[in-house]
Amino acid sequence: MKKYFGGAIALSMLCTSVSHAAGYGIVDLEKIVEQSAYIKQQNASMQQQIKPQTSKIESLTKELESLQQRAQQGAKLSDAEKKTMTQQYQSKLQELNALQQKVQGAVETNIQALNRTMDSRIKQAAEQLRKENNLDVVLNKNSALAYDPKYDLTDKMIQKVNAIK
Repeated sequence: MKKYFGGAIALSMLCTSVSHAAGYGIVDLEKIVEQSAYIKQQNASMQQQIKPQTSKIESLTKELESLQQRAQQGAKLSDAEKKTMTQQYQSKLQELNALQQKVQGAVETNIQALNRTMDSRIKQAAEQLRKENNLDVVLNKNSALAYDPKYDLTDKMIQKVNAIK
């Protein structure tokens, strides 16, 4: 009987200590990223950076379409003219492909740097929130099957992420 009673007391103490955990917070990472001032600024900067190349890509695409239409409608073209048009088409197509690859590489490099920076900012902000609110853990909303909305710290997290310089 004493063993049973002692075990019940130990179990009761264990349950009590677990129920006094500091708590948890939930954040919506997708919303944080969407509303990040840093990401908006970086996207605008990247758009400006690649604008000349994207304009050139559009121009080359139109030129290729024009050459293709001329070739289809030009049944009366001489063999020399057809050969010249084919060479022009191939040259512009190569230029277009090279430019597209260059832009894609620049965008991918920018995205990787952006991801590294945002990862660091989000972790820093989450740790600040965890300490300020005396929490055990801050979880991504998508990791929780169910939670009480009163534990949602997304708006506070957005403010903290945007405040990091």
